[in-house]
Amino acid sequence: MSLHVFLYGAGVSTTLTPVRVPPTAHQALRRRTRVLALAEARWALASTVAFLLGLALDLSGTPWWAYGPLYAVAYATGGWEPALEGLRALRERTLDVDLLMIVAALGAAAIGQVLDGALLIVIFATSGALEALATARTADSVRGLLDLAPTRATRVTRDGEETVPTAELAVGDVLLVRPGERIGADGVVVDGASEADQATITGEPLPVVKGPGDEVFAGTLNGTGALRVRVGRDPADSVIARIVTLVEEASRTKAPTQLFIEKVEQRYAVGIVAATLAVFGVPLLFGADLTDALLRAMTFMIVASPCAVVLATMPPLLSAIANAGRHGVLVKSAVAMERLGEVDAVALDKTGTLTEGAPEVTAVRPLPGPGLDEDELLALAAAAEHPSEHPLARAIVGAARARGLRIENATDFVAAPGRGVTAVVDGREIEVGRTGAEEASGPGDALAGGDTVVLVTRDGVPLGTLALADRLRPGAPAMTAALTALTGTAPALLTGDNARAAARVAEATGLTDVRADLLPEGKVDAVRDLQDAGRKVLFVGDGVNDAPALAAAHSGVAMGRAGSDLALETADAVVVRDELATVAAVVRLSRTARRLVVQNLVIAGTFIAVLVLWDLLGHLPLPLGVAGHEGSTVLVGLNGLRLLRESAWRPGRG
Repeated sequence: MSLHVFLYGAGVSTTLTPVRVPPTAHQALRRRTRVLALAEARWALASTVAFLLGLALDLSGTPWWAYGPLYAVAYATGGWEPALEGLRALRERTLDVDLLMIVAALGAAAIGQVLDGALLIVIFATSGALEALATARTADSVRGLLDLAPTRATRVTRDGEETVPTAELAVGDVLLVRPGERIGADGVVVDGASEADQATITGEPLPVVKGPGDEVFAGTLNGTGALRVRVGRDPADSVIARIVTLVEEASRTKAPTQLFIEKVEQRYAVGIVAATLAVFGVPLLFGADLTDALLRAMTFMIVASPCAVVLATMPPLLSAIANAGRHGVLVKSAVAMERLGEVDAVALDKTGTLTEGAPEVTAVRPLPGPGLDEDELLALAAAAEHPSEHPLARAIVGAARARGLRIENATDFVAAPGRGVTAVVDGREIEVGRTGAEEASGPGDALAGGDTVVLVTRDGVPLGTLALADRLRPGAPAMTAALTALTGTAPALLTGDNARAAARVAEATGLTDVRADLLPEGKVDAVRDLQDAGRKVLFVGDGVNDAPALAAAHSGVAMGRAGSDLALETADAVVVRDELATVAAVVRLSRTARRLVVQNLVIAGTFIAVLVLWDLLGHLPLPLGVAGHEGSTVLVGLNGLRLLRESAWRPGRG
């Protein structure tokens, strides 16, 4: 993959030649653990396939010897690992629900309910595989981010230059950064002029001109100018290294919830085992028949098993995930879907989220003296810019083509860092660049609204200006309005871009809480400020610089079309087709799913309580117990599947 380096300053840039960037960093971001590379996934797949084949033969009325071995395979492949972990837990004097489910499954098989037990095994094996995959993908992404920063840099010494590992750099060292290289450390430019593509750090959509005194960041891409950079931070404290640390820290903040769940599982497991032993042992003390006591105990184990409770939660959430997927939103897990419905505040990135991250020509302003109209001015600028592949150049050429203008051939094309381009068109020298743009722009022009303004001259005579700005996504105002209606407060705008550009987008989308010029930790601080105030924050972003905020937020949504790998992996959900209306729609769908989960838990809990009391206080026939248990399972499953209907998805409504 070839990247083209940039030459412009605040307004315009171009390229002389394509610069080949080593693909290592890009490949690193794409190294992902394959699903079947995980042992948990392979065992879960084997268990599921065996169970489905056995179920098909069972329902078709074939003899036991045909489907029995398949159920046995489902038990063995899906249950050996949780059984082993449960036994290891017993050695440490703890008891978890996984082991309880294995015991319940074996107990069901012991009294002839093999299907019930196999279903429990498949559910827990699949859950374990999904958890292992999520953990592996997160680790892949963090490793890929670290690979963005170069491993070696050119250090300037008294005797010349030397190439050293970036880990050996010290504060005060001076680095030589050649055109097309990635900058090896955070620091300050001491000599040279160029541009840096630092979208991975700040989210700015356009390259930023760099000269003496300007700050640069490790891992960002230098343009065609050479820079000398004095190292300002230890490599371990660079912005990109801190992004990794922030992601890891934010991920660890979710651990208390997991600890709470484990405590509940422990108590539930111990309680059920103790109750089952009591149901078996107490009648024996009073002279009950051994077979009757065992049958009552196994019935208790079946009706008290949490199969219905598990299905009470999963079908609504999985149905919501499937429905969202049909509409272009990938929600990564049932937990992620549930968390989306809990949010009551929203924070939005700007570049690549509310805007498309690509500039467009917003105004063409000829000066009165030269006598050119808008089309003639734009055609001259497009002719000069045509050899360039810089985003601003492509926007100018694209605007000319959209108007059907003829673009003349240019010769003697030259570009200068921080200035712009010059070329000869029809024997006249045309220059497009920053020089004099501010003076040529009148009061109230687009520059005040956050646009980039470039000046077009012919043989040194100003002809007019072009204003360019990052394109606002068509659905941005509607999305912010819908999110405001859902949460009761308008979203906050968090961006690394400048305040003028942020204000322009905020005005167009009706946002009032605007925080600009933020580095990644600034976005995290803003999210945490909201959460410290008691809010559950949804963050929507797309870049590497958004990953820490996505991880720190209660829930995160990434824009998928141009989103960075780390943002896509860190987020709880990905908007695949970048349709903004789906953000509010998936939050609304999640809230519906959470309501159905509560309904199902009430249904499942009621069935379990009634059946358990019946078994303890009366005489619950085993067939009736199994029917009640399976009936509650089917009922909550069907209730959850309601979210598969098209009517459950209502995008774009507040």
